[in-house]
Amino acid sequence: MGATSIHQSISKPLQLKRLASQTIASTLVSMLGLAFGFVLTTTTLGSEGKGSNRSQRPHIVMAFADDWGKYASIYERIDKGGIHDHVQTVNFDKVADDGILFTNAFVSAPSCTPCRSSLLTGQHFWRCGLGSILQGAIWDESMASYPLELEKSGYRIGHTYKVWSPGTPADAPHGGSARKFQKHGGKFNGFSQFVMKSEDHEKAKTILLEEVRQNVRSFLDANQDEQLDGNEPICYWLGPTNTHRKWIAGSGKVLWGIDPDSLQGKLPPYLPDVPIVREDFADYLGEVMAFDAALGILIEELKRVGIFDETLLVVSGDHGIPGISRGKCNLYDLGTQVPLAIRWPQGINGHSRVVDDLISLPELAPTFLEAAGVDKPSTMIAKSLTNIFRSGASGQVEASRAAIFTGRERHVAGARTGFLPYPQRAIRTHQYLYIINFEPDRWPMGTGPGFGLIDSDMPDYKVLQENTFAAFGDLDASPTKAWIITHREESPDFFQYAVGRRPKFELYDLLADPHCMDNLAGQSANQQILQDLHNRLINEMRITGDPRLQNPIPFESPPYTGEFKRNKSAKKR
Repeated sequence: MGATSIHQSISKPLQLKRLASQTIASTLVSMLGLAFGFVLTTTTLGSEGKGSNRSQRPHIVMAFADDWGKYASIYERIDKGGIHDHVQTVNFDKVADDGILFTNAFVSAPSCTPCRSSLLTGQHFWRCGLGSILQGAIWDESMASYPLELEKSGYRIGHTYKVWSPGTPADAPHGGSARKFQKHGGKFNGFSQFVMKSEDHEKAKTILLEEVRQNVRSFLDANQDEQLDGNEPICYWLGPTNTHRKWIAGSGKVLWGIDPDSLQGKLPPYLPDVPIVREDFADYLGEVMAFDAALGILIEELKRVGIFDETLLVVSGDHGIPGISRGKCNLYDLGTQVPLAIRWPQGINGHSRVVDDLISLPELAPTFLEAAGVDKPSTMIAKSLTNIFRSGASGQVEASRAAIFTGRERHVAGARTGFLPYPQRAIRTHQYLYIINFEPDRWPMGTGPGFGLIDSDMPDYKVLQENTFAAFGDLDASPTKAWIITHREESPDFFQYAVGRRPKFELYDLLADPHCMDNLAGQSANQQILQDLHNRLINEMRITGDPRLQNPIPFESPPYTGEFKRNKSAKKR
């Protein structure tokens, strides 16, 4: 297929209407056989209704790390010789060994707020109103979220650290500040900053892990009688943000023994394999290990009150590594693929299972409701994972789970002139990744001096390392960002991979080219593959009401492109 026909299918004005009923939506999707699985189900695993004995319904617990991409030591068993070799996540690995390890889990959007909006509501991020963007996000109280649905059915809900933010009101889909349990502090979120300034690193680690313990305990067992408070089942979310920048340079080696030089030759080819970048990556892996230590505390506390084996425990992250080329805010795998392990002895058939189905995190919301015996709302169009739980199988369990869909709109509000987004949508199968960049004349990571802005002096290394918003604002401030930009003359390819403009269409054969270095979209031999993927992606957008296909496009005007003013404390991060 030529580019002209693709362009016509995108730009032709579409008059979208909401589907008349849940039944119509289900029928359309079933006919198309779409992998995201918008198929309605009435089967439940738990007892229905408020007032059910809590022993008949599982406790539901999420351990969800900010900016944690797919890095965990258990994946080394599958992908030997890679970066997984250099991180130790013993608690995540044990959760997976006791239940299911998912090898192909993806977020709906590689940006904090829209990812979380989609996960909590069980639908594509583009259906979440102003929750589809990061800066300027406002929660729509008419949207049903799984924690609030569980609370209405008799669950006691609570959360510690981050659930849904930045956005207003913070953490709204999990009960907001009224359901927050963090009176013992939030210093864990700056893990390496706190520990590295201490003379006794191990003591400082202990202090932070004790903070996690007391925060968790304040929800589970406030009176510390070693019994779960209340008579209800619980829905709890532990969301540390330490894996979000900024962490302290050198902390990975000092605190966790991760030698940056051991990563030599293992970084993806779009990153410069230089000491600064290797150290940056090692420091990130250290923060992953800190999160895993917090997960261990959570598990200890669930055991202490005797509910660990009655708990549906999910561990994952909200998108890929920040401040690194093609990570966070990108639709390549480094940005969208995340770790996922689920343990539920009473509901998962077997253990040490490794599932290769393509999974999208919004599928967790209907899974939780089904497990609890709660009917899912009509807006929650993702498919539950409970059939996978029951199957007992490993490998590809459900043939229909053959593709996932991702995208992004606005991340940092001021990254581009006019507060505009960088709109993208993608379909990812086991073999191919197809991306549409709807506005290829815009800069994917935002503008910088001489690159979308007037040609003036580029900020220096230190500013680029410390201030995200100084240039290319959708790429977090980092040593890697600073090195790439300040070496753009002698290493232009790395600069292009990080922040350069992209063609309207990208197609990659992931089996032959897992790092997406060779764009096949312009090659005539691949046009039928491209056409098929394009049609599937556009159909998915159309039947799920993606505003990006409307005319005019809501995402291109206020409030989605409204001005956003950061408070002073957020100007550098």
